[in-house]
Amino acid sequence: MIKGSCCCKAVQFELNERPDMLGMCHCSRCRKVGASALAFVKANTLRITSGRNLIAVYKATAQYQYSRCFCSVCGTALGELLSSSASFVINAHCIDSDIVMENAFHEFVADKPSWLAIGDSAQQFAAHPIKQ
Repeated sequence: MIKGSCCCKAVQFELNERPDMLGMCHCSRCRKVGASALAFVKANTLRITSGRNLIAVYKATAQYQYSRCFCSVCGTALGELLSSSASFVINAHCIDSDIVMENAFHEFVADKPSWLAIGDSAQQFAAHPIKQ
């Protein structure tokens, strides 16, 4: 069982299998909400074990389509933890277990700040990989 949580441990979850993929998003929104390291998971593999009532949702506004979840106690970005989609992203930094995976890609590289140097050999996309 793969365990995960927010910073204060009020929100906790389990995955019964590894994420499908890891990726890094460099768009300004993901950077500002603190969830640039993304773990792609299937909904049927994730179970929230505590703190569901403490999850707040930041609704997506025009240009963005994905709402983001946060712990209402400590503010940890949780990704799309409450998504009703069959698969979605969660903040990879919230995974407490060692999942032994490598980053697969960087998206919105054209938007990354100049002070950030990408230090791995994962594939890079100027914008969203599917929309290129």
